[in-house]
Amino acid sequence: MSKIAIIGSGPCGLSMLRAFHQAELKGEKIPEITCFDKQSDWGGLWNYSWRTGSDQYGDPVPNSMYRYLWSNGPKECLEFADYTFDEHFGKALPSFPPREVLYDYILGRAKKSDIKKYIRFDTTVTTVTHDGKEFSIASKDKKNNSLSSEKFDSLVIATGHFSVPFIPEYQGMKSFPGRILHSHDFRDAEEFRGKDVIVLGSS
Repeated sequence: MSKIAIIGSGPCGLSMLRAFHQAELKGEKIPEITCFDKQSDWGGLWNYSWRTGSDQYGDPVPNSMYRYLWSNGPKECLEFADYTFDEHFGKALPSFPPREVLYDYILGRAKKSDIKKYIRFDTTVTTVTHDGKEFSIASKDKKNNSLSSEKFDSLVIATGHFSVPFIPEYQGMKSFPGRILHSHDFRDAEEFRGKDVIVLGSS
């Protein structure tokens, strides 16, 4: 039996797992699947965490989600083809829902398939190499602080591209006496009440 590794259990990784599960239900033979996720639960960036900087294991927090986020794109453009918002919530919703609604929708689709069994949570992939035939994946179980290495025939990288902040260097940054915060670590505007704030960038 062939083996496939999936890195990340956000919307894309979960969609891959669901596709394999649906194929299996139709009687198709599927490979042995292992999904690695450095977080403690599924959902990727939609898995909100109050933590910033480092997680409970000392690793960088991958989440960029802030507490009161509302979608800046209409839900009609975010809807899965095989699972509608109406099917999940049983009622009509506004086009721009808050973070919690979108997260609930993503997980609702995932929970309709028996896919959580494939995911190794709190497991960080440290290196990936390919010898022309197989992928060798080294990973770290953060709970047990143990290392392992396995071989796979195929690899899907579903890690997204918003987990590592880019902080440009500006002259005088190191001598600035105040706090410098990347939007990656923004969670709630309340902490800035009554303070003078300058925002660089508008993406």
